[in-house]
Amino acid sequence: MRKKELAIEVIERLKKEYPDATCTLDYNAGWKLLVSLRLAAQCTDERVNVVVEGLYEKFPTVEALAEAEVGEIEKIVRPCGLGASKARDISACMKILKEQYNGGIPETFEELLKLPGVGRKSANLVMGDVYGKPAIVTDTHCIRLVNRIGLVKGIREPKKVEMELWKIIPPEEGSDFCHRLVFHGRDVCTARTSPYCDRCCLNDICKKAGV
Repeated sequence: MRKKELAIEVIERLKKEYPDATCTLDYNAGWKLLVSLRLAAQCTDERVNVVVEGLYEKFPTVEALAEAEVGEIEKIVRPCGLGASKARDISACMKILKEQYNGGIPETFEELLKLPGVGRKSANLVMGDVYGKPAIVTDTHCIRLVNRIGLVKGIREPKKVEMELWKIIPPEEGSDFCHRLVFHGRDVCTARTSPYCDRCCLNDICKKAGV
């Protein structure tokens, strides 16, 4: 089976398995997604969702966060780890959103990448989830699973994986496909234990099934 054919088959099977897969970070505005994405580095989405409740209770708007002391932000976000650097990035990012975007967020991939603390993974997720544009989010689940399945071979660098997937994933499917990989990676094709190949919907087409 060619990679494009394999990709379509994987997409269709994961659609049936996880029909309602969406981003696991809680947010109701684009700027809040940016904050959560920065906090999610080396932290679980579950913890981020709890921490941001306290953050937004004290600083409920872009303007409030932009004007907050970095130390005050750090006190709240410290449970997510790397509190000092995350607080600095969030503060700097909110200042830019306040001053240059009237409290909104950029609408292009290139502009998003210019924001403090925003890399390709975060920019892609915003483009897909906020703006409904083609996006491929190469997080750890995506990289692990596409290598195991055989959609890419021996590539671990996120940008390189992203570029390979753009060649074989229909643009309109990329964002939801990556969300489904997260769910599948947590539930079945796990990293910390052996994958549960016996109950995987891809076990007959996955290159590493049973290995």
